Amino acid sequence: MSSIQVRPATLRDAKAIAQVHTTAALEAYRGLLPDDQLKSMSSVEKRQAYWREAIEYCEPQVQVAVDGDKIVGFVGFDRSRDEKTRPTTGEIWAIYAAPSHWSQGVGVALWDAARDGLAEEGCTTVTAWVPLRNERALRFHELAGFKREMTTAKTAVVGGVKIEEVRLKRPLN
Repeated sequence: MSSIQVRPATLRDAKAIAQVHTTAALEAYRGLLPDDQLKSMSSVEKRQAYWREAIEYCEPQVQVAVDGDKIVGFVGFDRSRDEKTRPTTGEIWAIYAAPSHWSQGVGVALWDAARDGLAEEGCTTVTAWVPLRNERALRFHELAGFKREMTTAKTAVVGGVKIEEVRLKRPLN
């Protein structure tokens, strides 16, 4: 039985969120990106500053998954950042679980929390941008009911690294 609890993030959580983000991203992109590009994505300090600011200003809203007293995942969500989207469109800005907790329900618990939070904000649709080569993330989102919008495929720069992404979309209910 899972002991995962999801709660709003606090400023004290920023370092743990940054550590989960870095560890999960490095593991997810190993073999997909060259090692030198992976290394450029491995700054916990930069990610900690980003997540500290996000938590402080609630942009995006951040929730953490906790197993006992350890943060094992997080989700950032808010209104869509895409131009020309309806105000009722939400977006999963980031969703990560510690690799030690992959396939243990952390992602589902975080998705449920984000879905509830977006519904409370009046959103009726939700999107997420996912790297095309990240099969694990694509599979997760598709199992959660998201559909790929292949006409949205684009190159994004994440931490100085170019990544091909596609938008996925689903109704909230």
